[in-house]
Amino acid sequence: MFNPTRDQARLFFIDSWRKHQAKESLTAMEDIAAELIFQHPEYQALLENPEAVDKDFSPEDGQVNPFLHLSLHLAIHEQLSINQPPGIREAYDACLRRHGDDRHAALHDVLDALGETIFAAQRSGQPMDALAYVENVKRRGKGGN
Repeated sequence: MFNPTRDQARLFFIDSWRKHQAKESLTAMEDIAAELIFQHPEYQALLENPEAVDKDFSPEDGQVNPFLHLSLHLAIHEQLSINQPPGIREAYDACLRRHGDDRHAALHDVLDALGETIFAAQRSGQPMDALAYVENVKRRGKGGN
């Protein structure tokens, strides 16, 4: 299983965006990453700076870590492509309907649920609860949090 370091993961996004802008060939995963970056113009200038690989982002200061955000998007893309955990695609589809087919808004529902699930697992020292994650997404699809 591929387990990149923080810097490798960050360089993957930086390099994917650079290659996209230079119209170089991209792997399938780089193409997905470039599309995610395209959907987040607020991150593009940062990703054009190779020194961004060393930048720290502090939630206490109200900063969103763009690399974490994009990584969660990438993870969700993979989850939806194989419906893993089971039921995630159906739950996402409900979010998509609720958002009037706005794919990005629906993905942010899933992203928020995934972030909450990861945080709960870290706080409890237990593995992620996949069932609770899918249920959280389903609630969001019905209009609740």
